[in-house]
Amino acid sequence: MTGREPKESNDIFFVCSLIEHIARLTKNHRSVVVNALGRDNLEHIFNLADIYHSENLEKVSEELIKNNKIEIGHFDNVVTAIYSIPTIWDIGKVYKRLIMDIINNRNTPDPIGVLIEVYNSWISRKIEDLNSSLYFENPDYIFQSYLTGDVLA
Repeated sequence: MTGREPKESNDIFFVCSLIEHIARLTKNHRSVVVNALGRDNLEHIFNLADIYHSENLEKVSEELIKNNKIEIGHFDNVVTAIYSIPTIWDIGKVYKRLIMDIINNRNTPDPIGVLIEVYNSWISRKIEDLNSSLYFENPDYIFQSYLTGDVLA
């Protein structure tokens, strides 16, 4: 065992971090970005994540914003945050862990389908609320909350 993450996990991490970056740039909910990119683009980014990862993130983001006509929204969770702001990589890791837990739990070969599902679910709004503590919670707590359909008490 090398201690490295499987390629699928690392590629999902990159896609999730890219979504977070685009959402912050365009001031949109993460679901808006995911839906604007669409399944085909998300699969393309996922399949070429190792190449995109070596590109300039700003350039990649700007091209995706322009090519997919992602407009500036009104959701700016960074400016309204009252606590320390997690990086795009921190949030990417939260989503990646949840998505990988769901993939493993269901034994599904469709990581992009799960990604789309998660970003369009109730938990995405909870994770993107930087004034809550959900994104700091234990990954299993987030996964179990997702399975039950609400934040665990």
